[in-house]
Amino acid sequence: MSTIDTRAPFFPNAKPPRPEIASTQGNPRPEISSTQGAQSLKRNSYQRAQELNDIAQRDAKVTIPESVKDFSRIKKAVDAAPEMDNSAKIADLKARIQAGTYAPDYDAIADKLLASEY
Repeated sequence: MSTIDTRAPFFPNAKPPRPEIASTQGNPRPEISSTQGAQSLKRNSYQRAQELNDIAQRDAKVTIPESVKDFSRIKKAVDAAPEMDNSAKIADLKARIQAGTYAPDYDAIADKLLASEY
């Protein structure tokens, strides 16, 4: 029976085993010595870390178009406005249309259309 523990560590951010402990338990990958494994776990050098930070600051920028910002402002204003109940007005219009007594104001409709187009 093998003494190598191949299970994942219980804690995801747990430190890897120390090389001196790993060497006493047997090396599961003989092509990599314990010193090479320890070297591969080292952090980036200071210069490489600075280079990565510079790249992140240069490339990780987000620009939001003005139209999206305007839409957000409008949506906030609409959400903050009190809700209007037009059900009585709609019911009155439906009743007048069905009775045949509704007479639209064609001049007002034309003015609204022209105002919205120009």
